[in-house]
Amino acid sequence: MLPPVMPALSPRRPSPRVIVLMGVSGCGKSTTGRYLSRALGWPFRDADTFHPEANIRKMSEGIPLDDEDRMPWLIAIAEWIDGHRSAGTCGIVSCSALKMQYREILIGRRADVGLVYLHGSFALISDRLSRRKGHFMPPELLRSQFAALEVPAQEEFALRIPVRLPPKRVVERIVAAFDLPAVRRVPASGA
Repeated sequence: MLPPVMPALSPRRPSPRVIVLMGVSGCGKSTTGRYLSRALGWPFRDADTFHPEANIRKMSEGIPLDDEDRMPWLIAIAEWIDGHRSAGTCGIVSCSALKMQYREILIGRRADVGLVYLHGSFALISDRLSRRKGHFMPPELLRSQFAALEVPAQEEFALRIPVRLPPKRVVERIVAAFDLPAVRRVPASGA
């Protein structure tokens, strides 16, 4: 007997209503989300704000989350996405979305949701994490994130952007690729 076929993720449309920024911790999802929010005038929500306290405590202690831990978090993000879609409003959300099954929950057949994969080498992102202050995700968990990462497949239609680019260039690429009307220019410093 053949295994069940997972429904294909929908092709992105030129102008999504919601953009999901994905990648491992330290790849720049929050920074990109804030700059993109300024450029587009869309609200941004960091995925960390969806985590239940138990998840934050676990990660703060250096314990990787498992799929059971992640499920309520992913569902809350998907509900936020669907809230914007139902209201006819736009939004940007960050989420590590490391596995295809997670992206299926967040995006699935939602053709009006665009996926941006922010990628970089372990060395580059590890260096960034080592300099980050006041975040609950310890740099030691980065290896577990890279191990769990399933790079988006071609059928997921993810926009792939290298994080070695300055934030201004990352935002410009997103705006251009999705043919979005920027309401403000992003300054060179990204501020």
